[in-house]
Amino acid sequence: MDPELEAFIPLFPQSDLRDPIAERQDFAALAAAVAPPDTSDLEIEDLMVPADPDVPVRVYRPRQAAQGAVVWLHGGGWVMGDLETEHPWAARLAGVSGTVVISVGYRLAPEHPFPAALDDAYAVLRWTAEHAAGLGLDPARIAVGGHSAGAGLAAGMTLRARDEHGPSIRFQLLNQPGLDDRQETWSARAFTDTPWMNRDKVTAAWRHYLGDAPATPYAAPARAGDLTGLPPAYIATAELCPNRDEDIAYAARLLQAGVSVELHQWPGTFHGSQAILSAEVSQRQIAELGAALHRGLSG
Repeated sequence: MDPELEAFIPLFPQSDLRDPIAERQDFAALAAAVAPPDTSDLEIEDLMVPADPDVPVRVYRPRQAAQGAVVWLHGGGWVMGDLETEHPWAARLAGVSGTVVISVGYRLAPEHPFPAALDDAYAVLRWTAEHAAGLGLDPARIAVGGHSAGAGLAAGMTLRARDEHGPSIRFQLLNQPGLDDRQETWSARAFTDTPWMNRDKVTAAWRHYLGDAPATPYAAPARAGDLTGLPPAYIATAELCPNRDEDIAYAARLLQAGVSVELHQWPGTFHGSQAILSAEVSQRQIAELGAALHRGLSG
């Protein structure tokens, strides 16, 4: 493990997702402890996207923003997180990429199992495309992305948009995505005591998210049989993350389906370790996410 990251492991709270309400409070406290981002060059606006129910979003607009935007989904195992916990990361992504970031406050499991979160995210994607002109955006330059569970949602959105002939998605930015409920890969089976995210925690997250419903490709994109026609992707993985191997396999399958993919495996890191901002590798991870988004929406 990267020694700068290893020093912080004792400070990470223990969590297992058995009590989602308590875990949300701990997650919020952890997010609040992160150094606040510099928002001096951002215009930030909270809006409600009309849907059933309406979906809260927070729009981050760099003052010198290009016409592209990303519909951004927070992490938290589908059971934790909101616009406030994602604020440090959405603001940083907007700042380093020069791209409008539309952060989505989707409904959480287990109170709202699949497909609630996906429906919320997809409603925001459609709203963004339909109101692009009013938002000062180019409807041909809309990306989707997220971290962890949010990245899994983003991948599911690309499948749904393709199948339903929905909004055009230019690019998908997937950071350590949760893609496969089956947990059959080597990393999913072997990483039982890795920091922050391990096999038991992943199992609990999928159980809360799916509820009594069977997993479909929109919930677990690794189950999709056909990956053709999807937008180009940037996929980032952490070496000591249960999701690592399913993400690498998904990247390979996208390539085999004719989809352009950039895959970055970060050595010595663990799931969510980019939150340790003092580590040099974390700074490189955040900068690379912004650069990848900028590349994906340019040209």
